[in-house]
Amino acid sequence: MRCLTGLLIPLFIFVAIPCFVSAKNIHIGPGKNSGLSDLPLLKAVDGDSVFVHHSLYKEGNIIINKKIVMIGVNNPIIDGDKKYEVVSIRSDHVVFRGFTVQNSGYGTLNDLGGIKVYDAQHIVIENNILDNNFFSIYINFGKNILIKNNIIKAYGVEEQQIGNGIHCWKSDSLQIIGNYVQGHRDGIYFEFVTNSIIWRNISKYNIRYGLHFMFSNDDAYINNVFDNNGSGVAVMYTKKVVMYNNTFKNSLGDASYGILLKEISDAEIIGNHFIHNTAGLFLEGANRIIIQKNNFLNNGWGLKIQANCMDNKISVNNFIGNTFDVSTNGSLVLNIFEKNYWDKYEGYDLDKNHLGDVPYHPLNIYSTIIENNPIAMLLFRSFMVTLLERTEKLIPSITPDNFKDENPVLKAYLL
Repeated sequence: MRCLTGLLIPLFIFVAIPCFVSAKNIHIGPGKNSGLSDLPLLKAVDGDSVFVHHSLYKEGNIIINKKIVMIGVNNPIIDGDKKYEVVSIRSDHVVFRGFTVQNSGYGTLNDLGGIKVYDAQHIVIENNILDNNFFSIYINFGKNILIKNNIIKAYGVEEQQIGNGIHCWKSDSLQIIGNYVQGHRDGIYFEFVTNSIIWRNISKYNIRYGLHFMFSNDDAYINNVFDNNGSGVAVMYTKKVVMYNNTFKNSLGDASYGILLKEISDAEIIGNHFIHNTAGLFLEGANRIIIQKNNFLNNGWGLKIQANCMDNKISVNNFIGNTFDVSTNGSLVLNIFEKNYWDKYEGYDLDKNHLGDVPYHPLNIYSTIIENNPIAMLLFRSFMVTLLERTEKLIPSITPDNFKDENPVLKAYLL
């Protein structure tokens, strides 16, 4: 599938369990067979379906090393007793659905998980509750894996004491769909993950990032909500990424932002909402990015774009209610601003073509001063600063003359 501007969007991945003629159903739980750790004694084989009935199971590390479907009936609880990795999936073609997995062990050397997948493919992890785990779901060298409709909660206070909600390492063709994640270091973490999609997830109240990904190319992030995280999303050392129709809000702090783009290229940021963040979108070493049809609403800075960014096109966006619409740390202008709506624009439209007749210079002089002297923010909104800004508009001296939107629109877009 291709988007309109040519970047690849990953295809939905068909995750299936092969059909086995001799497959049988095995029931585990009260009044049935014994506990989970006795699965080998039950002689489960590839293709079997294992139904685990509601109970509390505290049996150490549960290892799934067969091609089986494992279904929780009435939400059975598997408890790691704060000592063990709870569920380890070490086989291809596994379905794990309908469980509460809780209280994994904590260990920074072993990265213990609630559910951890080891070098496997065609896995489904769906409709589970993961509570109070170090890493909740950990994918290690996985391929063709679906992680869907899970509720993931942890209670971390400091980032060095908790792992990530959904942690994916050196994997390909993943679908992360419809999950709720909160209370981890990073809600969702990708490193060296390719051809994957993150869709319709909610990531809230995580200590560091709602979504953090590095060295992960050809991925898509669509219709997610990142709310009240330390920062919304960090995209680093990556290329060919699309981010469509996401919401980034309430990332507040000295160095917080809706999205940080660092050393990335050939990406698309389209149809997103940046609401009430310290900085909505921060670009550093970002090149050939299309930033289009986004709402920047009530942020401290709508857009921070460093001088080492080039060939980016910022068009058809709304900038409304931001303290500063745009800031930069240099005078070189290598990016294009076109047909954006700026609520601070005071121009006119004599020819009635819905475009301003004079260009808009979105770079406020005081945002330039603060970029180099943050302590100067204490004087913002003082009479002297207002006078300085008015003078700069009449006689520009600090702000680059070519940092401008040639065709600002006079009416906000309905985005």
